[in-house]
Amino acid sequence: MAALLPEEVFERRGRAPAPSKDLCQLLVTRREVIFRWWKISLRNEFCESRPGEIKESQEDFLGDSSLHIQIAIVFGAKVLEHVLSLCRGNYDFLEWLPVPLLLYIISFLELEDIARLSQVSRRFEMICNSNALWENIVENLCNTITPEMKELAQEMGWKKFFFTNRLQLQLHLRRRRQKQDAQNKELTE
Repeated sequence: MAALLPEEVFERRGRAPAPSKDLCQLLVTRREVIFRWWKISLRNEFCESRPGEIKESQEDFLGDSSLHIQIAIVFGAKVLEHVLSLCRGNYDFLEWLPVPLLLYIISFLELEDIARLSQVSRRFEMICNSNALWENIVENLCNTITPEMKELAQEMGWKKFFFTNRLQLQLHLRRRRQKQDAQNKELTE
């Protein structure tokens, strides 16, 4: 599986926390972890400061607690945990995929699998319960969706719309029509 990875496995750029204005880069390749920084300061003592770089093998990085602290300060604990996991050979590709791609992939799963996936993490729970996913599922499974049905689904939420039976939907649609007719009647009078 690791052979399928690109040479650069992970990269993150950021700014060191205030009051520092230093710019930092964290790069994980298949074999190394590289931490770079650029000192940004108006002080005379740092005017001729050159960029710095720490380059370690993944194995050496696992034992370097001082570099772990630097990375956690600049990029956060979650990024540090992810980099440590990569260095141990644990590649969790799904967790780092962009949301639109995940929505597309998840829309092909069975409903039971979506329910199970929503229990994996908070991120997947949000994605599996999102209106964007359920709108995609409804549009893929239903032959025709009228504009009136779309409005109702947006009002009540696409997931709730999907799991509401036809009789209840017809009742909701009839009530909406009656309400709109009453509003139109008031406007014309």
